[in-house]
Amino acid sequence: MNQQIIIKIFEKFKQNNPNPKSELSAPNDYTFCISVLLSAQTTDKSVNKVTEELFKIADTPEKILGIGEDKLKNYIKSLGFFNVKAKNIMLLSKFLVEKYQSNIPNKREELEKLPGIGRKSANVILNRIFNFNFIGVDTHVLRVSNRIGLTTCETPMKVEQDLIKIVPIEFHKNASDWLVLHGRYVCVARKPKCSECFLKEFCKFATSSNL
Repeated sequence: MNQQIIIKIFEKFKQNNPNPKSELSAPNDYTFCISVLLSAQTTDKSVNKVTEELFKIADTPEKILGIGEDKLKNYIKSLGFFNVKAKNIMLLSKFLVEKYQSNIPNKREELEKLPGIGRKSANVILNRIFNFNFIGVDTHVLRVSNRIGLTTCETPMKVEQDLIKIVPIEFHKNASDWLVLHGRYVCVARKPKCSECFLKEFCKFATSSNL
């Protein structure tokens, strides 16, 4: 895709939503990290529903360890893979207490060593908490990037590498949030809302469709 078109696309994103925010509700850095872990293969809305009550009683790694794994499972049992997620949260919390004085590390390689935190989650945490210009690639980002024509790659790592290379640095901080929200509400998986999309004049998928 022509670089001038890419610039116009992200200028449109900025114009439409100058300061995009994560839709995960979290009162502090630790709880944001937990929410990101819980959001794997489920919706932010579902995560917020269970964490609203959980974080009232346990918003630090010490408090999570204090309530124990069984009680934690009761809070998050409506989410997919809740058994694995509960185990990872307990291990992650123990790791933070013992190695990082209950703080979230600010290096990707250290975050990726935490149970339940992969590269995408690490990028999201570093972007949101520490203001790093990293781009997290989830299913929304992968789908939207391919539909628009920003990339033709099909793996998160390769899409991330493409986006870092082609998206101007001034848009890196918000790029993943823009793409996620666009995929969540406009460029949806089954039937994208091309007719109401503010990017349709630049989008490979929209211009090839019979709008």
